[in-house]
Amino acid sequence: MVISIILVISPLLFLSSSTTAASFDLSDHFPNDLLAISKENMQWMVAIRRDIHENPELKFEEHRTSALIRSELDRLNVSYSFPFARTGIVATIGSGGPPVVALRADIDALPIQELVEWEHKSKVDGKMHACGHDMHTTMLLGAAKLLQQRSDKLKGTVKLLFQPAEEGGAGAYHMIKEGALTGVDAIFGMHVDFSLPSGSIGSLSGPMHAAATSFQAKIEGKEGDLASSHQNADPVLVASFAILALQQLISRENDPFHGKVLSVTFVKDGGSLNYNSSSVEFGGTLRSMSTEGLYELQQRMKEVIEGQAAVHRCKAFVDMRQDEHPMYPAVVNDERLHRQVEKVGKFLLGPENVKTAEVAMAGEDFGFYQEMIPGVMFRIGSRNEAVGSIDPPHSPHFFIDEDILPIGAAMHASLAELYLAEH
Repeated sequence: MVISIILVISPLLFLSSSTTAASFDLSDHFPNDLLAISKENMQWMVAIRRDIHENPELKFEEHRTSALIRSELDRLNVSYSFPFARTGIVATIGSGGPPVVALRADIDALPIQELVEWEHKSKVDGKMHACGHDMHTTMLLGAAKLLQQRSDKLKGTVKLLFQPAEEGGAGAYHMIKEGALTGVDAIFGMHVDFSLPSGSIGSLSGPMHAAATSFQAKIEGKEGDLASSHQNADPVLVASFAILALQQLISRENDPFHGKVLSVTFVKDGGSLNYNSSSVEFGGTLRSMSTEGLYELQQRMKEVIEGQAAVHRCKAFVDMRQDEHPMYPAVVNDERLHRQVEKVGKFLLGPENVKTAEVAMAGEDFGFYQEMIPGVMFRIGSRNEAVGSIDPPHSPHFFIDEDILPIGAAMHASLAELYLAEH
């Protein structure tokens, strides 16, 4: 009986994707000049990127950006479905059947005033593409063009997810809820990285980005004149004790090898010099390199704030702000897909330009996709001192090297085609 089971299973093992991946030669499948072909689209991609950059739109408001993407897909004769999560798009290239692999780009901007003086500066006051999403969107359109040109060679289907509201709106969660991942087996995402030189990529297996969420607490006490402070219940005092106690959750309760960050970013009080108010509000963010760790941190934070309030005769109300969207889960890269990123990167850019990416405590809603299917988010280097691409994301001085556009497009297209060929 044991022997018969082994004889049935062993042919399947022989045909497994890990075996075919080891023997798959990229040079036999991809044109050696794929990156050169992508570079031929440089002028077209630069024009698209600058149009998006000049007209930034915040989460769930990306109507113009979405219309531009759909217009370009129409020109490429790429079919798509719209809308997903209000402004999102899911385009489809290939056979229409399995296997199915997805590529994702985020399309939203940030509420930041651009301080970079250049010809294509943001035309919208207080809004800026300060995280490279205009680049991500353009690179995915570049990949769409490459894949459409090679659609007859695709051994399956590629879905292109143009996703809104990564910045604080959990757009990925809403895309999934509306069916964007239906039938998809795996997903790749890419993000610009100012710490890696242009012309390189970075990836790693395992935790990549932290699970993240925000919180807001309200302490209610008893207001009164400070000349009779013993008759009052001072919420300012409670907030002070609570904020200090919260820091000990990291320094005294957290394993130093398990990354967590708790940040109180604002405190609001309506009192005066001689009169304490009836309430104080404060809030901030929580981050953990594991989703489970974030749940634990949330629970302990709530216990500490409510406990401090009770000690000082006040009441505490803690809002995890999940009425807007669920907390962002950790981004944890699939090992096999990570190896594919390295393989494609070495083929296109050379082994010397494939780096090990650094873990980041920044939140990224790509983790929602990885809760459903295997996925990997890798980085594309954008640091170039010669053009001034040296500032980090979310900075009003953020500026990016446009020469990486064809690299990102070629990486996306190659990863998708390789995945389909191996599966």
